[in-house]
Amino acid sequence: MIRFLQPWWLLAALPVFLVAGAYVWRQWRRRSHAVRFTNVDLLRTIAPKGLGWRRHVAAATLLLSMLALATAMARPAVDTKVPLERATVVLCIDISLSMQATDVAPNRLAAAQTAAKQFTEQLPQSYNLGLVSFAKAANVLVSPTKDRDAVAQAIDGLQRAEATATGEAVFTALDAIRTVPTDGAAGPPPARILVLSDGYRTYGRSIEEAAVAATAANVPVSTIAFGTDEGVVDIAGNMQRVPVDRLSLASLAESTHGFFYEAASASELKKVYEDIGSSIGHRTAPREVTHWYTGVGLLLALAAAGFSLLWTSRLP
Repeated sequence: MIRFLQPWWLLAALPVFLVAGAYVWRQWRRRSHAVRFTNVDLLRTIAPKGLGWRRHVAAATLLLSMLALATAMARPAVDTKVPLERATVVLCIDISLSMQATDVAPNRLAAAQTAAKQFTEQLPQSYNLGLVSFAKAANVLVSPTKDRDAVAQAIDGLQRAEATATGEAVFTALDAIRTVPTDGAAGPPPARILVLSDGYRTYGRSIEEAAVAATAANVPVSTIAFGTDEGVVDIAGNMQRVPVDRLSLASLAESTHGFFYEAASASELKKVYEDIGSSIGHRTAPREVTHWYTGVGLLLALAAAGFSLLWTSRLP
């Protein structure tokens, strides 16, 4: 929908309407004078054949050109959706020992790192992005920032550790979100948490407690289950099965109004980005289209000149 950023300049269209009215009045006057010449047959012999309707085309086109240029002075604009500058996503990546299972090539952690870096590249630059790693403890590796290189480097540097504190990861991500500057805006920033994990929580606060905290903060948590039920790892010389805890990850996502995904490959993260990107928050901003009106006005003026030269051999 077109709206005008400086609508008072629409008053510039009034002279155009006055000129249009004067033209119509002038044509009516010419016609009334012509009718006074009652000897129509004689008039036809001494007056050349007229242009008919074509003599009005150049004038009408010129008036439309003037109207377009007058409208352009009011700075027409269309409303577009742009991402909120404070919109924030925090990636939480599981670095527990079970993430070394090779049921997802080359292993779960490497696949999660690749997926996270793809996500980092695709996320709009206007979004803040933070990174949390978690095993027995959860740590903020990168506070929410627009510096994508810092996040990518931190993802590359992830190292495996013991235990899995999924609940702590969510609490730590919520703390990171609270550090985003207000920039004069009221309330917390629109935010999402994305958890990439495979295993059962073995340490720290429960996933249920984390879900309650995220819901209270109005921050949906989306989860991606990396791995299959056939995953095994070598821990202290013993091969242990490490199936994916889909139930807990799905419950966390559902209870916080996020999304749950099972990822057998890094490529499936694209769907997560589309879901987060469509709901993280936008604002409506005007995009000025003055150049459209100016361009149309110029084209109409050129057309008016062309018609006039073609049919009358003179400029209007």
